[in-house]
Amino acid sequence: MASHDLHKHHERTFESNRFVYPVLSRRSRGISIGVNLNPDKVCNFDCVYCQVDRTTQSETRFVELDALLLELRSVLELAASGRLYQTEKFRTTPPELRRINDIAFSGDGEPTTYKNFDELMLRCAEVKRDMGLDDVKMVLITNASMFHREHVKRGLGVLDNNNGEIWAKLDTGTEAYYKEIIRSTIPFTRILDNIRDVAKERPIVIQTLFMKVDGVGPDEAELAAYLQRLTDIIAAGGHISLVQIYTIARRTTEENVTMIENEEVDRIVALVRDQTGLNAAGFYGSR
Repeated sequence: MASHDLHKHHERTFESNRFVYPVLSRRSRGISIGVNLNPDKVCNFDCVYCQVDRTTQSETRFVELDALLLELRSVLELAASGRLYQTEKFRTTPPELRRINDIAFSGDGEPTTYKNFDELMLRCAEVKRDMGLDDVKMVLITNASMFHREHVKRGLGVLDNNNGEIWAKLDTGTEAYYKEIIRSTIPFTRILDNIRDVAKERPIVIQTLFMKVDGVGPDEAELAAYLQRLTDIIAAGGHISLVQIYTIARRTTEENVTMIENEEVDRIVALVRDQTGLNAAGFYGSR
């Protein structure tokens, strides 16, 4: 398997694992150890570009914390020792990407909906610390819908103390486009308020996926509104360390949703840099 194809393979299984899986991540530019906190495929968003097949049920319905921690330790040892690159899936990983960049908490839904989120963050941080992997980041990939919950706030505090990073989803600038793309009953204002409040406490990464629906991408008015939302966060005292602009790289469950061109990714990255002053990076659907 060519190295560029590895980025397209993010199956949430590895060997016989149910919760923890290594992937070669285009955004972390190295090995990311994924932790799936939603094996039941339940999510409070219904994004048009989602790649999770929710028409079938997973055999694993609940997170078993002790089993998850054992899998995490095993996969970290496999990657740290280099034995990961002897497996068929990772044999062609380029030398410069053969490093553990992070432990990424995401999954087949929204990870912060996990009821024991704070405890899980604490226990995973203990595993990382016990293995002497202080330089490995703990990355939360989230839709920001639950930041206002107290147990989630406690979990974010654990991240703060353990080389943590929050990647918060913000895919739209307007309520109308949010309803079209995200299709959630959670108000857009809650997402914006949560991102603002969390960004006032620590620097966060904004991750934004733009795509075409029926061949049409976001128009100029939508992009202008999106840029304004970023500006609003900064004006309120929020800190954004990076804006990731990316597009679809793998097959989605809805066939009318497709990637935007590389040139359009680059154009939006330039808009973010020029109009907000923020650091921005582009990630393409194809190279």
